[in-house]
Amino acid sequence: MFSSYLGSEDFDFILYHVRRTTATVLVHSFIPLGYYFGLAFASEKVDLLDPAKSGQFASIVLLIGLSSAFCGILTAKLWSWNNWKHHPLCKALASHGRTWMEVAAQINIEFRRIDKFYAVSGGCGVYVTDSWILKTSTYQVYVSQQTDSHLSIAASDQFAFSHETNQPTQYISIVVNSINPAVKPFTLRLNSLDYGELKDRLQAPLRNARNIVIHQSLSDRFVDAFKEQVRANGRYRLGSEMPDPEPCIGCMLTPANIKLQKNCGSTGENECRGCFCRPMWCIDCMGKWFASRQDQNDPLSWMSSLSPCPTCRSKFCMLDVCLIEN
Repeated sequence: MFSSYLGSEDFDFILYHVRRTTATVLVHSFIPLGYYFGLAFASEKVDLLDPAKSGQFASIVLLIGLSSAFCGILTAKLWSWNNWKHHPLCKALASHGRTWMEVAAQINIEFRRIDKFYAVSGGCGVYVTDSWILKTSTYQVYVSQQTDSHLSIAASDQFAFSHETNQPTQYISIVVNSINPAVKPFTLRLNSLDYGELKDRLQAPLRNARNIVIHQSLSDRFVDAFKEQVRANGRYRLGSEMPDPEPCIGCMLTPANIKLQKNCGSTGENECRGCFCRPMWCIDCMGKWFASRQDQNDPLSWMSSLSPCPTCRSKFCMLDVCLIEN
């Protein structure tokens, strides 16, 4: 309904949520008045539009409705006055030592990048960019700079059934505190499956003082076991004539650090083969590739199974995966 007014979240994240929260407050403030008129049209015996006929209850409902609508209009007018300077989100941005528009411009630039973290839980959005931690809720947007923040896992909730995945689910609550006195602490509530990705994007310290066990996905647990096995394998030394590894073609974030080299003693038509590809993958992406090529209904067989090389399709096992020696 308000898309033309709100604009684009991807293009102008801050202004979008400034307008969204204002529109939400305004619309919700008219709900009691809408309730009153709804009763009026639904009632057959009492004319609720005439307080003298409908009695004290209708008068109270009408008064509440009018007061709520007036407060909503007044709040929206105050927030939008002087180029949104008095909006709570703009005040929070200004507390970082610059004008709110300068901070908003930086956040908007980082938000447009594809490598940000994003998760939705309970109607709240959690975003982590290179420099900022953001949480959006119905009426508020919480902002904290990563360099000023420290996070701690406060609680964990276990559910036997999730309406989203139809599987057991764990939600964790992470409290964000800032050394900036103007930034009040706020809580991020996330599915535990998003914890690993969140941790990778954070530069701020994340403490687990209560030693809460975080349940990862099956793929994440396999990648951890995969990396442990690879570190126990032999190392591959690059020759002096070989160039330094380029960024991993899977994630483009870290240098390639994996070389496939036949180390196992398997023989036969359907067994491991030598791979002559140059290093192009990092250990995390190779672990995810290996897991994706396995029988998803039989995870117990993954560790002893084979996978084709993502480039030349030569089959290899976990013993054939070697870290490059620096």
